[in-house]
Amino acid sequence: MLEHQQPPLFGTVQPVRHPAVVGDLTIQQRFEAFHALNPWVLRALARLTADCVEQGFARIGIGMLFEVLRYRYGAATSGDEFALNNDYRSRYVRLLLDERPEWAPFFEIRALRAD
Repeated sequence: MLEHQQPPLFGTVQPVRHPAVVGDLTIQQRFEAFHALNPWVLRALARLTADCVEQGFARIGIGMLFEVLRYRYGAATSGDEFALNNDYRSRYVRLLLDERPEWAPFFEIRALRAD
């Protein structure tokens, strides 16, 4: 039986915080507000990406990373709801690549369709 140790995803589990007002904000503005309140999400996505790279993945999908993060957050918090807007996927992958440009070959980046 193969045993794979999961890298720690969370230090201290933090509740997801949501901006109070999103009203007429663009996707980019909503993302920036969410990210400012939840910087640990990017760190968790970076740890997951690093794990995939170390495991030898040829390609990594930000959608897969989001789903793993949702699962592991739920497991770490006894099933607390983890609301991570799929509209933020493209923004998070760009932040990951800003920090770690060497990961660019692992992700497919498309032009943004909305602000």
